[in-house]
Amino acid sequence: MNSVDFLLTNKDITYEIRTEIKRLGRPIPDLIISKTDVGKSRNYSRNFNSSVYDRFKWLCGCPKRNKLFCFICLMMGGNRNAWTQEGCVGEGRHKATT
Repeated sequence: MNSVDFLLTNKDITYEIRTEIKRLGRPIPDLIISKTDVGKSRNYSRNFNSSVYDRFKWLCGCPKRNKLFCFICLMMGGNRNAWTQEGCVGEGRHKATT
């Protein structure tokens, strides 16, 4: 029950179920996300590091979609954006980070 997929596919979640999901905590799987950036003199490779979950307590992950989401936005039914619908893989910025 406590998965990003469950939250994305079930829009009418009862208060009791939301309370149980909150009790279980946000899903923080180890994802396989990598990105290569082209620099002036060489290419840079960045890989997902699960320590990002410690820095951003609102962040959660979905191993099925291999993307990151905002757990609070998913739980509260926030606006439809990358953090609540498509997921982010590295370039996304969230209002909670500023």
